[in-house]
Amino acid sequence: MTRPTLYFDGSCGMCRREIDHLRPRLRHRIDLVDISQSGFQPPAGYQLADMMAQLHFHDGRRMQVGLRASLGYWRVAGGGFRWLARVLTLPGLFQCGDWAYNRWAAWRLRRLRCEPPR
Repeated sequence: MTRPTLYFDGSCGMCRREIDHLRPRLRHRIDLVDISQSGFQPPAGYQLADMMAQLHFHDGRRMQVGLRASLGYWRVAGGGFRWLARVLTLPGLFQCGDWAYNRWAAWRLRRLRCEPPR
């Protein structure tokens, strides 16, 4: 089993603020990788553009994408985040949350013009 790894877009202000807020809870438990840094190489089988489009979290066994990725690292963060992750896995709420996350992620790419480093 490998160490859990969160792949986030540090060029996105909203993403960076959330990670900076959670960093004290996460840094000793998971690797935090800013995919906007030049020289970043995606893990085998993944494309940078896809990783920029949605959050990716490798939980040590498999890759979680989108809302599932958020739920994964929120569980690691603990406290109120663990409670929020539990609530969002309830039937119906997960589907609504996933729909909202996907809309937000698409908006973020268009609105903020987040692009992979060259």
